[in-house]
Amino acid sequence: MRNLYEELFGFRREFDELFNRFLAGKPWTERAALPALTPTFTKEINFTPAVETYVDKEAKKYVCRVVLPGIEPKEVQVHAQGNLLTIHGERKFTRTAKEVEPIEQEVAYGMFERTLTLPEGVTADKLTAEYTNGVLEITAPVAVAALPRKIEIKTIAPAAAKHAVAA
Repeated sequence: MRNLYEELFGFRREFDELFNRFLAGKPWTERAALPALTPTFTKEINFTPAVETYVDKEAKKYVCRVVLPGIEPKEVQVHAQGNLLTIHGERKFTRTAKEVEPIEQEVAYGMFERTLTLPEGVTADKLTAEYTNGVLEITAPVAVAALPRKIEIKTIAPAAAKHAVAA
């Protein structure tokens, strides 16, 4: 059974690598054909950090979480313009290829950028950002008018409905 899991996780890693190369504009490049990872080369490789966004209806706020393990907060910039939120930065390579010979290389290094559309009612100038344990959390209040509201459905008695249709 362990072999099946190893094969599935291996497939997932290979798919992730292919997807990251596609986002970097190099889907045709084989992993083995990539030059050794050096600080100058890593700037060419892009990766896409995981993002979670939602509107907390009870707290009346927008929440955006970006998973950035191994990235120093000083390497991350957050910008808002109109209804667009852009997060970009870099996971820097901390060692040279001469120091070690990798056995497994699953961590992506280099530049990243995510641009998200803010939902209606979020005021970009009230965005705040906090970085804790490798997770960047961006929040902003949401205008009450922009929050979804439940609309009550009224029932009409059958006799009243016939009278309303006839009139």
